[in-house]
Amino acid sequence: MSASPSPVPVRTSDPGPTAAELLDFARRTAADTALIASLPLDPEGRTWIRLDGPGGSEAWLIGWPPGTGTGWHDHADSIGAFLTAAGTLKEHSLAARLPTDGWKTLELAEDIDRSRELTAGQGKAFGRHHVHEVLNESTTEHAVSVHAYYPPLPQIRRYSRTGAVLRLEQTERPEDWQ
Repeated sequence: MSASPSPVPVRTSDPGPTAAELLDFARRTAADTALIASLPLDPEGRTWIRLDGPGGSEAWLIGWPPGTGTGWHDHADSIGAFLTAAGTLKEHSLAARLPTDGWKTLELAEDIDRSRELTAGQGKAFGRHHVHEVLNESTTEHAVSVHAYYPPLPQIRRYSRTGAVLRLEQTERPEDWQ
């Protein structure tokens, strides 16, 4: 009786693009002035176009009317990046990793709040469970941004925040936004 050969290991999972590669994609996409100009802008609410992201990622071109924002949220197990293509966006984020499950209300520690203003050409790459809100604080100008996530978003958790208290309000699935 002869021994059968050992099976050759097969790589079954592609690691996908890195957050830096997603940011590079966002930068290249934002430089496509014809694409940016093709986004219909609505004075009442955000508009978006789904894009083909690199390496199986999910990507979006998003228009932000003056005074609009996302509210506090995360992207679950996806890494991501976004870049402002036109106008200015403000990102408020938490410099802490939150537990992913089993809680409804958290009291946040001091000194974990971060804010940054992102003008055209500026962006941010982020890891899993990045909690933030993105705002167009302008009272007169639209902003446009490019976003990419890998793996494609399995869910978005939405939060409310009052002072140091962060409360999980809702979990959305892809069918809720596509």
